[in-house]
Amino acid sequence: MKKLPLAVGTGVLALALGLTGCSTANAPTTTETSASASTSTKANDDDAMFVTMMIPHHEQAIEMSDIVLAKSGLDPDVANLAQQIKAAQGPEVSRMKGWLTAWGVTETAPGMGGMDHGSMGDGMMSDGDMAALNAANGKDASRLFLTQMIAHHQGAVDMAQQEVRGGQNPDAVALAKSVIAAQTAEIAAMQKLLGRL
Repeated sequence: MKKLPLAVGTGVLALALGLTGCSTANAPTTTETSASASTSTKANDDDAMFVTMMIPHHEQAIEMSDIVLAKSGLDPDVANLAQQIKAAQGPEVSRMKGWLTAWGVTETAPGMGGMDHGSMGDGMMSDGDMAALNAANGKDASRLFLTQMIAHHQGAVDMAQQEVRGGQNPDAVALAKSVIAAQTAEIAAMQKLLGRL
């Protein structure tokens, strides 16, 4: 039941952004939309940092999932996990991009654009890591995907915990809590899968 208010709130936000064209010139037409829009535009530096960094993080997880799903001889449970990651993280990317627009923040906001993900311990894969995943096949691809995605998820959990500690935007904090819960559970599942491969 806890996911319903977030889904409803972000649905209202998406509707508000779609109706207003992300412009403050057009006032929302309902009290519910107005309340949602005013709350959603309140974000601090931690919120902006979290969302700005989580977008490429999620995009890379989707890319990794696409790579492994194109492999033959992939373990069916790994394929199912990769599909789940894509299904969860794709809509979250769209939602976060909408938040940045509402907050007036670009994806390369001042002070954030030059950051090297790998140096922050956020689990982002290097070009070499991605090349290795591209080159792997069958069981090796399944194992490598799981190993890489465990590290990737742990980085996301770490970033989300920081957002929970310092963020102010209720939607962003709720997403961070959801990331912590979902990706911690997926890490445990991936460790079990890795143990049987």
